[in-house]
Amino acid sequence: MNTSTIFTGIFFGAIGAGYFLYGKKEKKFSALFAGALLCFAPYVITNIFLLITVGALLIVLPLTAKYL
Repeated sequence: MNTSTIFTGIFFGAIGAGYFLYGKKEKKFSALFAGALLCFAPYVITNIFLLITVGALLIVLPLTAKYL
């Protein structure tokens, strides 16, 4: 584990915590689901490029959920 993986995990975890709290408060399942996955993904995904790709997709998911 290197520093880029750690900082990327902290970044996505912080955004995930914000999405999770927002989804819980506003009762928006897409934000709640994306926030939980953003908090959990850095523990499972060890490849930095895959983590950034999955994290970026999960950040965009709640913003485009009304179009799905």
